[in-house]
Amino acid sequence: MTARFPSSGGAGASGGAGAHRPALRPAAVGRALATGVTGLVLLLLVLVVVRLPWRGDLGVHAATVQRLRHDPLAPGNPLVDANTPSPYYSPWTLVLGGVARASGLDVFVVLRLAAVAGLALLVTGVWRYVRTLSAHPAAPPLALLCLLFLWGSEPLLWSGFPGLHSLALTAAYPSTFTLGLAFHFWAWLTGALRGRAGWGTWLGLGVLWAAILLCHQFSGVVATVGAAAAVVAARPGRAVWPRLGAALLLGVSVLGAWPYYDFFALADAGDGLETVHRALYAHPVARFGLVLLGVAALVPRWRRDHRDPLVIFCALGVLIVVAGRITGHHSWGRALPAAVIPAQIAAAVAVVGAGSRRVRAVWAALLAGALLAGGWAQAGALGYVVAADALPGAVADRHRPPWPGYGWITRWVRYGDVVMAEGRAARQVPAYGPYTVAPGYPDFFLADEERRTAATRAYFAADTPAAERRGTEREYEVRWVVDHRGVLDDPALRPVARGPRGEVLYAVP
Repeated sequence: MTARFPSSGGAGASGGAGAHRPALRPAAVGRALATGVTGLVLLLLVLVVVRLPWRGDLGVHAATVQRLRHDPLAPGNPLVDANTPSPYYSPWTLVLGGVARASGLDVFVVLRLAAVAGLALLVTGVWRYVRTLSAHPAAPPLALLCLLFLWGSEPLLWSGFPGLHSLALTAAYPSTFTLGLAFHFWAWLTGALRGRAGWGTWLGLGVLWAAILLCHQFSGVVATVGAAAAVVAARPGRAVWPRLGAALLLGVSVLGAWPYYDFFALADAGDGLETVHRALYAHPVARFGLVLLGVAALVPRWRRDHRDPLVIFCALGVLIVVAGRITGHHSWGRALPAAVIPAQIAAAVAVVGAGSRRVRAVWAALLAGALLAGGWAQAGALGYVVAADALPGAVADRHRPPWPGYGWITRWVRYGDVVMAEGRAARQVPAYGPYTVAPGYPDFFLADEERRTAATRAYFAADTPAAERRGTEREYEVRWVVDHRGVLDDPALRPVARGPRGEVLYAVP
């Protein structure tokens, strides 16, 4: 565009240096602001990765890398001493295990590298996918900010949900890497549908789809929903359908041939996951209230084109989540990102794509307010970089301190030892190489999971006879006991060490 110069007054009238300086356009200022804020947020996430705060499922992912590091061909169960398959053994964790084995790096260093790779893949994937929806240079950074902040007043900390606070805890998880792959998959698929992609491109898309499903099944469902929306929106001609069919057939073949677990057997695993996922349906307004702005942005898109890809994407996601609520399949709530992500992206694109300047200004003001509210809701993530006592009180109150871990037991406990532990301890101890009697997470492929859980519960019960404890120790070859509640009163157990929160490590007689 032609630069506009001041017509009178000051240096512009007298021919000074200011006369040759073009006036800044609001669009350029907004683009620079969005890019700068996005850069600062990503820097925060990188600093969080350095700290690698421990909460949730980090233990099982560290344990998975541990097993693949020691035996990549037959790793066994990642949590208990049993020779069973596991869905945690995915193409991505196999790569991480190989890196740990070849480099000799500590598993937690490898997980930090995984977090950096996952975040890089997510950022570049969002950038590529959003560029298929809008050519405006401000659209990608705005979309990233929406993915991070356009949620609600109460952050939802769950893998596969890319809010800032959630990503701060799950950046090293396979879900982050897989979601990044999904965005690249959607961008690649959209390009293939719009152009005349050859058979090689379509077969590559089939393999990538299978890899996404193997790396994180729930994010794979989201990726599949987004792909279906792209296909419906593109109205592909007859020449595309054979290639699309071949891609699907190849993808299904890869899923069936994966040697580390039976992917299709996971269809029967839902019953064991419903209880833990019921929480996803709680407090919808507090957790997703700001997404309504994105839903409003979808309405004009639907009016312009009933087959708009973001509209179909969101509608399919809502359909799955509602069906899960009605039928009691609460694990279907993991498809919530399929409803939220397209609405978030629609809000970002609306700011730069609305018809008139006035409408764009209104959208920009609404989105800025929503992002500020969402950022405040997730301000507790700052506590993973800044000491909590250095934060303002209102921000510190939103911070959830990470778990300290059980690295203190490794002076005595060795790789492959069996540790009797329950609760949070059972979720963390395997990260350092030992096994537990009962898995700290639901395990569909472990046939005696209920028996192991009952044995662990009985072991820590106050009225359990000493003889029964000795029998459990012999049956599962228990060498150590971690009592994180201070409830054991067994003189046969020898205290060895005490943890930072009062936990006691006992040696088994």
